Amino acid sequence: METEERVEMTASEREVMRVVWTLGNATSKDIVDVLEMKRDWKPATAKTFIGRLVKKGILLAEPEGNKYIYSAAISEEDSVKTEADRFFEQICHKQAGRTIADMLAGATLSHQDVELLQAVLDDKKKQAVEEVACNCVPGQCSCSTPR
Repeated sequence: METEERVEMTASEREVMRVVWTLGNATSKDIVDVLEMKRDWKPATAKTFIGRLVKKGILLAEPEGNKYIYSAAISEEDSVKTEADRFFEQICHKQAGRTIADMLAGATLSHQDVELLQAVLDDKKKQAVEEVACNCVPGQCSCSTPR
């Protein structure tokens, strides 16, 4: 599955996918067992989300005897990047810096994470513009900067 398809996942569907991404291949029982512990879901609830993910093409189902083996059609990394891209498309470009700063302030990071972010920021600083242009249509944000 290509990330350009940009199939959306609900938070509950993402919970199912996190199990599959972790295990690599999983039966519905594997998924149900984890989600019963974490979310107190009944087996039917987990199976409903499994079915939706298969229908969306995000989860692959390979028959094996009288059960299915599920695997991811998209990597967790690609999924997270797609969601981040989608999120930043939905906010005013002028808000991106503040939003990222707020996200970083609330995140628990390792020293290695901070070094990675610092390297990205150092590179971004070389390409930074004086002012970010608003990408909204009138009535969609409170920017007073004309475009």
